[in-house]
Amino acid sequence: MHSSGAGVDGARGVLAVDSTAPDAAPRGLDAFRRGWETQIGDDVFQLPAFSPDTIGDFRVKGKVAKVHGAAIADLHAASATRTADAPGGDQDLVAMYVVQRGAWTLGGPPGYGDQTVSAGQFLVRHVGRLTAFETTAHLTAKFLVLPPGELKPLLGNRVITGPADSAEIRLLTALTDMIHTTVADLGPAGVEATHGALVELAKAVAKGRFDDVEPRLAPALTQAAKDLADRRLADPELSPAMLARELNVSVRTLHRAFAAVGEQVATYIRHRRLQEARLALTAPSGRLSISELAAHWQFADSSHFTRTFKKHYGQTPTEYARSTGAASLSPNTHLPGHGPAESA
Repeated sequence: MHSSGAGVDGARGVLAVDSTAPDAAPRGLDAFRRGWETQIGDDVFQLPAFSPDTIGDFRVKGKVAKVHGAAIADLHAASATRTADAPGGDQDLVAMYVVQRGAWTLGGPPGYGDQTVSAGQFLVRHVGRLTAFETTAHLTAKFLVLPPGELKPLLGNRVITGPADSAEIRLLTALTDMIHTTVADLGPAGVEATHGALVELAKAVAKGRFDDVEPRLAPALTQAAKDLADRRLADPELSPAMLARELNVSVRTLHRAFAAVGEQVATYIRHRRLQEARLALTAPSGRLSISELAAHWQFADSSHFTRTFKKHYGQTPTEYARSTGAASLSPNTHLPGHGPAESA
């Protein structure tokens, strides 16, 4: 286990645990509990008592970050876990579960049945008292603890569930990944802004939409859009409008988010396509002609591709390929082993 980053006035903390190594499981839960109490604190979330079989076989790898009264845990559990039958203890928090693999079953309040969050699903609810839960082996999930102040009135007694690939959850996931990477180095102002962004995105989940005017969410929205664009670079439909539609925001909101971090949506797409085309120019085998590269990466024609490439890299594609030792290319000439090239 490794912990670091205790911040100003306990505002932040970082905890990493790995009890998946041989012979680590018997001590794994104790190490995790000590790290949680030291770096995260019972004031954020009180860890429940666990069943004897969980205590004896706690094979979990994960990381936890504290941001003021919020905590984000990324968990990968090789073993199943189960709490004691009656954990007890009062709480006042909002809990969110985003499950990518396996299942997380939560005990409901009196009069309500258990609720299972299956792979590909999320659940968010207000928690007033510790309840029992269990997880399957081979679980991959995010667990978020959020302060109740602004969220409890939105939730009331509702339990909100939905697909983990919804736009709001994708944005929240992108933000939590960024927090894990940066929280140890954030100053007080950064911690405060990060905490606010977490709460605002959780509110967006509760309301089922993204607030068009929330600037603190710009980095998370921008990152989610970039991740989506990177997966669809060769798609002729890729555009700011398509990204906005997929992320359930307006095109204006998407442009504002990119502007807030000093970028433009269309410029990002064009630069990423140029990067991929440049890599393809020096591929050890199976290189395409200039016209084929232009068509694959959605440039209007080989002339447009060549002009854009030269403007960005200072060389034409042919000059670049030559300078790196690749075979000479012309707009419609195929390299050995390929058929005729497409015309521009």
